[in-house]
Amino acid sequence: MSTKEIVYLAAMIAVTVAISRVFLIPVPMTHGNVNLCDAGIFIAALLFGKKQGAIVGGASGFLLDLISGYSQYMIFSLIIHGVEGFLVGWLAEKYGHLGKIASLIVGIVWMVFGYFLADSLLYQIQTGLVGLPTNSIQGLLGALIAYPVYLGIRSRVKNPSHS
Repeated sequence: MSTKEIVYLAAMIAVTVAISRVFLIPVPMTHGNVNLCDAGIFIAALLFGKKQGAIVGGASGFLLDLISGYSQYMIFSLIIHGVEGFLVGWLAEKYGHLGKIASLIVGIVWMVFGYFLADSLLYQIQTGLVGLPTNSIQGLLGALIAYPVYLGIRSRVKNPSHS
């Protein structure tokens, strides 16, 4: 990894965590929250690819839980958001324009499923079920923000791993 790529990824992680903390809606029934973490993960994955999407996803989810008081989710978020970023980046690279849209849908489904499992393991299956609509809203909101942002900046941002 080049220094430039490390700087880009660190900046994406910082921005993702910051916007997620600013727009944070606690959901007491699930012991979690609705935030914009997925928007940052999707933007990073679409711009930079699977490896970088995984790094931004895992680190952002982990750090957000750490500083938000949801430490019980840190490892789950590392894995769930890391895989989410990887899947979105991989599918977007592999299948072109329509793949980018499909990759966001796959990312949302994976994230919702992952947190259903996490909530069910940490608490009970009912908690996992309650989280399905809120996590779906979070993922959809992230995609609705990320895709237009990606379209607007893609020509101005160079992938540091290709330079």
